[in-house]
Amino acid sequence: MDGLLALSDRGAGVPLRELALVGLTAAIVTYFATGWVRTLATRLGAVAYPRQRDVHVQPTPRMGGLAMYVGVAAAVLLASQLPALNRGFVYSTGMPAVVVAGGLIMLVGLIDDRWGLDSLTKFAGQITAASVLVTMGVAWSVLYIPFGGVGTIVLDQVTSILLTLALTVSIVNAMNFIDGLDGLAAGLGLITAAAICIFSIGLLRDHGGDVLFYPPAMISVVLAGACLGFLPHNFHPAKIFMGDSGSMLIGLMLAAASTTAAGPISQTAYGARDVFALLSPFLLVVAVLFVPALDTLLAIVRRTRAGVHFTTPDKMHLHHRLLQIGHSHRRVVLLIYMWVGIVALGAASTIFFDPRYTGAVMLAAIVVAVVITLIPLLRRSREVPSQLSD
Repeated sequence: MDGLLALSDRGAGVPLRELALVGLTAAIVTYFATGWVRTLATRLGAVAYPRQRDVHVQPTPRMGGLAMYVGVAAAVLLASQLPALNRGFVYSTGMPAVVVAGGLIMLVGLIDDRWGLDSLTKFAGQITAASVLVTMGVAWSVLYIPFGGVGTIVLDQVTSILLTLALTVSIVNAMNFIDGLDGLAAGLGLITAAAICIFSIGLLRDHGGDVLFYPPAMISVVLAGACLGFLPHNFHPAKIFMGDSGSMLIGLMLAAASTTAAGPISQTAYGARDVFALLSPFLLVVAVLFVPALDTLLAIVRRTRAGVHFTTPDKMHLHHRLLQIGHSHRRVVLLIYMWVGIVALGAASTIFFDPRYTGAVMLAAIVVAVVITLIPLLRRSREVPSQLSD
């Protein structure tokens, strides 16, 4: 910790204390707002009653995304008043865009949490919120392609809009899809936001506090704080669910943080790590999509082979399977934390360490993760021979 504080004191342009204060504000406000929202959700009837495919067994209020948004808005307001962070608002529209677009998608989620929305209407709300981000200046303007000697290309306006919309909506739906266990979406949001924040701090360090890198650092630390503040209420056994209002808010903010981190890098790429710096925002997006994308692919294959429509719900998702092989509810959540953390933190660490060493550490971590994941099966395989011998 002293080393991190010293980084700020050396005049490297990294406002670590201010970022920590903003993140802590988001956490504290979200934590206390969640109790109020829980009462409100119960009174409004925004309650999730157990269904056949659900894991929870008790009726649980939703709308936790409202508390998270209150924490986000309070933290952004504080950041706008701090001299060390204020220039991130003066020279960029990233933070106002997140507040406006985040508020919009949170409202869409609130309606769904209380009354329910069909998938087409919800998708239209997601597109609208993503369009607000683009309209307010948050968009992928450049793209790095490491193959065929293409390198960095400047996107035309139409391509920029379509790419931003596609990535934003994909991440929003990924977080919405993965929200199937107590504390899962909040924890993954915390891990991935922390990874983006670490990556952004590295960029600020290497560029002497370039104002272009303020938005991803602020967006990610605010989101990490909101997730941290909500998690004590949401970890198993959950007292409240974040609902679509929370999962879609997390997805949109992760998309905005990744987008704002990607743009300036190609303009100020540096040293032998250019390739990894340019690709890291995409790798962070992959970290967000990794678990839900794999789950979705397996679900499509499984349901198609069974002769039913691929949208037919079942209890064969990854978290269901992990529960079935013998992991507890909490252990399943921690396992998925671990897998996403390996990818997200591994991608972020390339800004500080040689990518070759980072890759070796990630490979070793993956091996350990595989072994930990398969422990119940390994125990079962050892028990069977012993039972047969008896």
